[in-house]
Amino acid sequence: MIETVYIDTIDGIMKMISEQKFNEDIGRLRSPYLYRGMPDAKYRLTTSLRLNCKHLHKELEPSVLRNFSKYACIEDPTISNSVWKQMMIGQHHGLPTRLLDWTYSPLIALHFANTETNFDKLEKRDCVIWRLDMQAANENLPSRYRDALRKRRSFVFSVDALTSVVDSIEQYDIDMGSEAFVNIEPPSVDQRIINQYSFFSIIPSGIEDIEDFLEKHTRHTMRYVISKDIRWDTRDMLDQFNISERIMYPGLDGLSRSLARHYFVRGGGMTEK
Repeated sequence: MIETVYIDTIDGIMKMISEQKFNEDIGRLRSPYLYRGMPDAKYRLTTSLRLNCKHLHKELEPSVLRNFSKYACIEDPTISNSVWKQMMIGQHHGLPTRLLDWTYSPLIALHFANTETNFDKLEKRDCVIWRLDMQAANENLPSRYRDALRKRRSFVFSVDALTSVVDSIEQYDIDMGSEAFVNIEPPSVDQRIINQYSFFSIIPSGIEDIEDFLEKHTRHTMRYVISKDIRWDTRDMLDQFNISERIMYPGLDGLSRSLARHYFVRGGGMTEK
């Protein structure tokens, strides 16, 4: 089920970002959680493929991936070897896919929740952080998927690990139905993926409504709604922690975004309605 918590103080933020569990197998604190930050608490969880292709997402997905692979091979000749790699690299570069983005870091999720195209909106709408418990979600997986994770002593799949279990979208959809999905860690193809501590959920076509699925089939799923009244304070705190655009997007683009926000003047003048 989904539990919603409303946060309106920095103390509440600090409590959220310090969540960990004791892992008895290794005798260390390890978080089983993935996080997703969204700038508007009214936004629903959905994939870019469904947003882009709407009711035709099932029919158009093979064409999207086939054409991406055909032209992307100039950058990576091996990309046609794995549909999962095609999805993740494509998603990373803006391709509409069935993947849902997550991060292992609550601080990075906070960054994306407190980032706006127009920063006047920071104090006009609540934002949201979703938290998914990987261990609890894995309990829904078919046995051979759980066995593959257990063999590797891991919460998430790599490309190779998933390919060893299933190597086609069609079979994956059959295996998952509407009861489960796989979480996967992308290959470290560039510094941005590494810095963002990226992970993805591969949403099967049988799951029509992600939030409804999380409500019915998961435990420990949290939805942290962060008050618009503390978004600027949270944003400034993240900068002090060195969580900013120049870290999320290494290079001049990230530096420019970071400087634009750093020198943004609050209030006054023309604002977007």
